Amino acid sequence: MLLSPAHQFPLGGALRPERRAAVVDWARRTGGLILEDDYDGEFRYDRQAVGALQNLDPDHVVHLGTASKSLAPGLRLGWMVLPPSLLPDVVAHGGGRSVSALEQLTLAEFLTSGAYDRHVRAARLRYRRRRDSLAGALADRAPDVRVTGIAAGLHAVLQLPPGTEQSVVQAATWQNLAVHGLSRYRHPAAGGTAGDALVVGYATPPDHAWSGTLEALCRALP
Repeated sequence: MLLSPAHQFPLGGALRPERRAAVVDWARRTGGLILEDDYDGEFRYDRQAVGALQNLDPDHVVHLGTASKSLAPGLRLGWMVLPPSLLPDVVAHGGGRSVSALEQLTLAEFLTSGAYDRHVRAARLRYRRRRDSLAGALADRAPDVRVTGIAAGLHAVLQLPPGTEQSVVQAATWQNLAVHGLSRYRHPAAGGTAGDALVVGYATPPDHAWSGTLEALCRALP
């Protein structure tokens, strides 16, 4: 089972404690394996970081991490914290050979020297300021839009008035913005209704372009 319990994409929720306990109980009863995708756990702003699901049962949970959000996706660096029983098979399979040894050793030095922690703290502050400026601008310029999913991560979900998602996506395209409607992430067989919304990443624009990007987004919203 693949889960992102600390920060689900795209809605941004965290798995509740009772659901975390239930999924670990399922793994124990069935001998199942949980893959815990902690893809942006470093970026949590308003509360303490959510504990790793693996802490509840290290024998049934594989913790997956990546440097794609904290450093750069082009590095293609990630890691697995494995149950001891799986380690020999994973090593024998040759995992990690697609990444150069130099990049792996550089990341190891970055971690052990404390430089990675300093980098993440600075990035977390920068992204929190961006998140706050996004929420503040929308409160002033687009009061009919509700911002959700912003306790962590590098994106926000903008809840739109009913029936406006497609027109807002088109208006954003005219403003040269690359955003997606929430319906893009919805499985065709899913029941119920998710409502109209926009999924907006706020980490990509460079600092000099951020204010202009925010202004363009506000123009596209109802």
